[in-house]
Amino acid sequence: MTERVFITGASSGIGAALARHYAARGAVLGLVARRRDALAALVASVPGEHAIYIVDVADGAALQAAAADFVARFGLPDVVIANAGVSVGTLTEEADDLPAFERVMRTNVLGMVATFQPFAAPMRARGSGRLVGIASVAGIRGLPGAGAYSASKAAAIAYLESLRVELHGSGVRVVTIAPGYIETPMTAVNRYPMPFMLPVDEAARRFVRAIDAGTTYTVIPWQMGVVARLLRLLPNAVFDRIFARAGRKPRGLDL
Repeated sequence: MTERVFITGASSGIGAALARHYAARGAVLGLVARRRDALAALVASVPGEHAIYIVDVADGAALQAAAADFVARFGLPDVVIANAGVSVGTLTEEADDLPAFERVMRTNVLGMVATFQPFAAPMRARGSGRLVGIASVAGIRGLPGAGAYSASKAAAIAYLESLRVELHGSGVRVVTIAPGYIETPMTAVNRYPMPFMLPVDEAARRFVRAIDAGTTYTVIPWQMGVVARLLRLLPNAVFDRIFARAGRKPRGLDL
């Protein structure tokens, strides 16, 4: 049976790399993003028949319509990957950053919920499926200048854990992937060292391996998983002293 995969944030970066990987192994794809030209170019570059949806995941109704169309055309997906996300430097003291906080939370958290909502009950009824959330190591401890992004990814990790427990025993696996630094347009603007950086296609290969295995939670690459565990153990006083000097993502990027 042909594998069916629904991916948000598919026009570039991790989403596009995942689309290329799944298409190469014969999957039928539902690809969601805001940029029509980028999605069309992606579909033209991979084998197979696929559907594209020009949708902002912050628009729950439009996302439900896209999900319904995909199911009507190809059937219920085997894998749904909530990958869409935005990142921008933010500072609480700057009133101009309040819209950025709202946009990041709406996309990275509520957009993930809206992505899964149309598929969760049908997958439960079928007794199988993978709901995959792309979180981040930035959600493990709050990073300076990234309050919105860190908060959104921490919320995503907690949300995915709740969903995993809710679906326990149903046959539907919830997979949380927390990437470290991956070579994408999102990290290209960072002006600080990014250890253990992975090429995006290699990251996608590792992501798919974890998805196939139904891994409940993983940090990729594994070296960042070690760093993440150490960060959890650092006393606040030590963490604060070290990370107060850390590099920060630029503010004011176009979301």
